Amino acid sequence: MGKYIELSSANFDVAKEGVALVDFWAPWCGPCRMLAPVIDELAADFDGKAKICKVNTDEEQDLAVEYGVRSIPTLLFFKDGELKDQLVGAQSKQIISEKIKSLL
Repeated sequence: MGKYIELSSANFDVAKEGVALVDFWAPWCGPCRMLAPVIDELAADFDGKAKICKVNTDEEQDLAVEYGVRSIPTLLFFKDGELKDQLVGAQSKQIISEKIKSLL
């Protein structure tokens, strides 16, 4: 079963290989907590195909600033190191899944 990857400034390059979803979140954020089980399911669904990652914006404010994250949750979609798309706010699993599939 796939598990999401916790990202920090030190290992953010992981998201730049292949296809990756990066969820910018914080523990105090209600919509982020609603999205958490969806992120877990996506990590299992896309295991071996795409990386599902999370960045705690409380701990990694530099990354949030670097990627222009102004509200959370913000989902960034990368392919081969290039930012391809983003979604802001809690989204359905289907919407997120389709965005990932479009990059594979």
